Amino acid sequence: MSTPLPLSIRGLVSRYGRIEALRGIDLDLEAGEIVTLIGANGAGKSTLLMTICGNPRAAAGSVHFNGEDITHLATHEIIRRGIALVPEGRRIFARMSVLENLQMGTTPAVAHQDHDREEDLARVFARFPILKERRHQRAGTLSGGEQQMLAIGRALMGHPQLLLLDEPSLGLAPLLMQKIFTIIREINQQEGIGILLVEQNAYHALKLAQRGFVLANGNIVLSGTGHELLESPAVRAAYLEGQ
Repeated sequence: MSTPLPLSIRGLVSRYGRIEALRGIDLDLEAGEIVTLIGANGAGKSTLLMTICGNPRAAAGSVHFNGEDITHLATHEIIRRGIALVPEGRRIFARMSVLENLQMGTTPAVAHQDHDREEDLARVFARFPILKERRHQRAGTLSGGEQQMLAIGRALMGHPQLLLLDEPSLGLAPLLMQKIFTIIREINQQEGIGILLVEQNAYHALKLAQRGFVLANGNIVLSGTGHELLESPAVRAAYLEGQ
């Protein structure tokens, strides 16, 4: 019997009121894989990540994680199973310290598995030394790049098997953007965490990913390896000019 895919999405439909944001999405993510979603604003990329996490609820179709149907589970139950979302805009707790933000990332499931929080913090601080330096600083005073590192570090505190990243390079200077992409690659390679990446910088996202999907108006209109999509005339014309 074959091992179930970590993430398997079939016929996924998502709506905001009468507006259909996703229209029958089929997508798989294999173990240890980076998959990227590219497309114009409003294509449905962020909605897909949020629907995987149960908010909004899928109107039709299914989401399976490690062989279990999680389509209708509550968001906190989905997170307990090993999925973590780093949302667009980071959404850190600005008035809380860096340390407190990281501690908020420890899920009940992780706490019940006897993971040592201090060891988890040490692991995050080893990956993001600047966060250790600023652990007692209010998170809202960090730079944009540091806040993105904090948002990723907070997600890692929950020991995810699948990391959903929504526009991690948004608003960052080119050097910080490169650093974030390097961090994403290291997390994937060193910790074996699967990554589903929504990213406005299509060039860097497709270079990083094993596979990619192009979304338009709630539909997947093109898919292939990262290299294939980088070489696609349609993708180059629509998403890569100027990058």
